[in-house]
Amino acid sequence: MDKNTIKAYVLNNSLSYGGKANPKTVLGKLIITLNVPKEKIRELKERVEKIVNEVNKKNISEQKKEFENLKDLIKEKKTEKREGLKELPDVKDKVVMRFAPFPSGPLHIGNARTAVLNDEYVKKYKGKLLLIIDDTIGSEEKPILKESYKLIPEGLRWLGVKFDKNIIYKSDRLEIYYKYAEELIKKNKAYACSCSSEKIRENRKKNKECKCRNLDVKENLKRWKSMFSKKTKQGSLVLRIKTDMNHPNPAFRDRVIFRISDREHPKTKKKYRVWPLLDFSWAIDDHLLKITHIIRGKELMIETDMEKYIWDVFGWEHSTVLYNGLLHLEGVKISKSKSAKEVKEGKYKGWDDPRTWSLQSLEKRGFKEEALRKFLLKFGLNATEITAPIDDLYTENKKIIDKEANRYFFVENPKKIKIIDAPELFVKAPLHPEHKSRGYRRFETKKEFYVSDNIDKNKTYRFMHLFNFKNNKFVSDEYDQKLNAKLIHWLPVSKDLVNIEVLMPDGSVKKGLGESSLRKVKVGEVIQFERNFFCRLNKKSKKAYEFWFTHK
Repeated sequence: MDKNTIKAYVLNNSLSYGGKANPKTVLGKLIITLNVPKEKIRELKERVEKIVNEVNKKNISEQKKEFENLKDLIKEKKTEKREGLKELPDVKDKVVMRFAPFPSGPLHIGNARTAVLNDEYVKKYKGKLLLIIDDTIGSEEKPILKESYKLIPEGLRWLGVKFDKNIIYKSDRLEIYYKYAEELIKKNKAYACSCSSEKIRENRKKNKECKCRNLDVKENLKRWKSMFSKKTKQGSLVLRIKTDMNHPNPAFRDRVIFRISDREHPKTKKKYRVWPLLDFSWAIDDHLLKITHIIRGKELMIETDMEKYIWDVFGWEHSTVLYNGLLHLEGVKISKSKSAKEVKEGKYKGWDDPRTWSLQSLEKRGFKEEALRKFLLKFGLNATEITAPIDDLYTENKKIIDKEANRYFFVENPKKIKIIDAPELFVKAPLHPEHKSRGYRRFETKKEFYVSDNIDKNKTYRFMHLFNFKNNKFVSDEYDQKLNAKLIHWLPVSKDLVNIEVLMPDGSVKKGLGESSLRKVKVGEVIQFERNFFCRLNKKSKKAYEFWFTHK
């Protein structure tokens, strides 16, 4: 990839964000748009960082001139056509849908999409949405997190999802599942198997039945009941459903529908040790709860086939199943298992830490639920996997908060400078550039100022809302485009300034000083550090005001 192509993307990113390019964002855009192979990414990363450093040293006017000559090198990746909500098929009577998350942590952007789609369809058809906490025992690698029982409905309520007030917990329905398991055994459609998983895999490849499959019903019921006894060791028996041993998908052949687990359950403790697998519990509940339409990931097609198979065994009507492709976000890496580990070890502040990308973290960063909903609904219900830039979400959120957020000065890593011949002034700056009726912030300036930038003696600068200077000498107070002055933030050297800490999405913290007017900002309020970024005030203390970064 030639240097000019990289520079075009760097300049485009820089001009979108006030003259400062972000190497990570540029790299991600290049990888996705130009299909960069894995073996080339490391080399490309180094080249991007070098060019970003070069570009960030130039003022916006210089960047614009360069970009004009290179902008034709920008290629937009073709994305899947985004559609609104399609009509639901097979609508007969009242639409009943369900959202059934596994409680291994709070909801994040990915599973929020499924929740919003269910909610929108239920509202569209004046139906009902059930929240079913899918808390079967899970696995050692993906255990149930006790806090999820609170975090999941809390996140849904913030997102504006209207679910039935009676939350259903699968761990409360074990006796129901046992009843239908016994019916399957009595129909000679299920059997208790003592074969090793290795032996089963070998048999599946050979389309061969295992020795347990042909035991009579009486023996299978006896074995089934023995699974509830602590004398029967975990892993020694499972309940399998009888399917066609010639089924084209070996994984579908005689799947496990119940297993023994002696791990303690957060809700039921040690009351149960025999647990259903998800596709069995789904098949029973979707019928008993009269679910008409199911939205699920397309990676769960075999689970759908298993549900239909069980419905047919019992002679039940089928629910309509609709598939939703995964949504990948450029620049965002979501790992619930990693987040759980980091929260448990105290490396993250909690489940609202911005690195989790949970709904709680988005709320705490200052995102509006309507922005997230609008962003997610743009993709409609689509079985194709979609990749979208996280900047699209930021754009939706900015449309809302830009009108609400008051502006303030923040100087990161402040350096003190003295401006020769600077007049002593009483100045005011609007709290919002478009809503002057909100009032003004007032400053008293002398000759000493705090700035973040390294001052180049050969360049002309303008303090926002104040005056122009060059080589640390006052030039003029009127804005003059001919000066080509670089606009920078400032604060008067004063004892009234506020210590500021800003928690960033990667867990790092920006530190600096803020203007005294920030003392009037309320906890929970979203503001903009002028021409810099939006953030939400999380906490006030004598030590510092703690903000959480929203976006630029």
